[in-house]
Amino acid sequence: MVKQAPWYRSTSVLCAAALLLPPLGIVLLWMHRDIRVSRKILNSIYLLILTSLYLYYLLGLRVETDGTGRSLMVSLFNRQWHESALERDRAQQKKAFDTQEQVESTSVNPLQTETRPSEVPTLRPDAVGTSMPKQSSQSKVVAEDWPDFRGARRDGSYRWSAIRTQWPESGLPPLWKQPVGGGYASFVAVGDTAYTIEQRRRNEVVVAYDIKSGKELWSHGWAAEFRETMGGDGPRATPTWDQGRLYALGAIGELRCLDARTGKRLWSRNILEDNQAQNLQWGMSAAPLIVDDKVVVLPGGPNGKSVVAYNKLTGSPVWSVLDDKQGYASPMLVTLAGSHQILVVSARRAMGLEPTAGDLLWEYPWVTSYDVNAAQPLILGDNRVFLSAGYGHGAAVVEISRQNGSFTTRTVWQNTRMKNKFTSSVLHGGYIYGLDEAILACMDAATGDLKWKGGRYGYGQLILAGEHLVILSETGDLVLVKAAPEGHREMARFSAIDGKTWNHPAMARGRLLVRNTTEMACFDLRVE
Repeated sequence: MVKQAPWYRSTSVLCAAALLLPPLGIVLLWMHRDIRVSRKILNSIYLLILTSLYLYYLLGLRVETDGTGRSLMVSLFNRQWHESALERDRAQQKKAFDTQEQVESTSVNPLQTETRPSEVPTLRPDAVGTSMPKQSSQSKVVAEDWPDFRGARRDGSYRWSAIRTQWPESGLPPLWKQPVGGGYASFVAVGDTAYTIEQRRRNEVVVAYDIKSGKELWSHGWAAEFRETMGGDGPRATPTWDQGRLYALGAIGELRCLDARTGKRLWSRNILEDNQAQNLQWGMSAAPLIVDDKVVVLPGGPNGKSVVAYNKLTGSPVWSVLDDKQGYASPMLVTLAGSHQILVVSARRAMGLEPTAGDLLWEYPWVTSYDVNAAQPLILGDNRVFLSAGYGHGAAVVEISRQNGSFTTRTVWQNTRMKNKFTSSVLHGGYIYGLDEAILACMDAATGDLKWKGGRYGYGQLILAGEHLVILSETGDLVLVKAAPEGHREMARFSAIDGKTWNHPAMARGRLLVRNTTEMACFDLRVE
């Protein structure tokens, strides 16, 4: 009598398992005695590929690179699920808001109210989202607002009030946490409203949020989708707030001026099309800069169209200069050697431009591999600039001098002890604090001497708040570190948001705003 093989060695069971549950198919394959080892190895490879396809399409398996560009970060993320969850969340917000509005309207005596036509919101044909709430028409900032990328001076410093430094062991409870659209922009915040730009399906969308509740106040979008396999998808440049207007730049060059109260489009230009410019490998990333009556952007076009100024009220071109391919750092309005100027770090040099017409005042060679100059410069005193870049380049302090109307530059020091790849350093008490690639470091701004190095935070971002560094790590941890040259002292750390986090944090009126490509949150750091 022939002994029957166990059921799990049946060819039909093996085929069914391989199709329905490939990992089980691999196990049964290797338990099968009648299949040669070479066939088992080949079929196992096929089943591993099938497993990966199942994980990708069914569970959203996502393999990304970290900030090194070499190590992989594996996660489960289904873009369709996330977009649907985001839309459900915003629909629930709108429903709750509408209900609250209805309750408030019925509790007010109609004889004591008056609706003016100018206050009735209208929907825009190019808008994504329909929430049109009550908002203040604030047109001025106060010292504790955060109206620009990395703060009012673009230097990553929040210096206006003390922050809470005693954090619970379990971490700070969020005021709110919710899904957000894709992209790497940060927030700007004025009053009780925060603004950012997101990727939602195939639209770039500028969104206003109530800081206290996280409620979406309005959204304004247009058809645009930037995709990049190594860095990631979505818009990069943080919007800029100025006198009640919001200036937002998408990853493929769409520049829009919006009413910050309503989200209404005031004007728009595509800076790449306007200036016959090629997009950068990792997309347009420089935040628009307001200079007097102009908004300055960096399309990097040829034939004198690398740096361009538009009238901030109308969008009409004012001036354009230079032929540089641009980098990823945002322009800054600074005073160096007694001269008011626009500081730009292009793909291959740093330079100062006269604000009225964009005339070149001085230049300093700054060449980094792959043309990736992404870190923001730091102003050191009256006439010195700190520059930094990754890919082994390092850092330098450049002194700008002016004599008889002409500018000269001199290297004060240069070394490889601070390599800001796409993060930026801060200055406190004569010392520079920043991520040397992925490790926090402190160096003497005057000499370049390394004071200490410690604490691995990946390719995250940091700001200076009072006497402390608030670090948002690459994995979404919030960390509090004492800003002191004596040594690295980590005071608190907890997981704030999930997923790869390259977005810069923002601080306004004691409230910390953080986000990445999928999640956003707000934490109260005000001293009680």
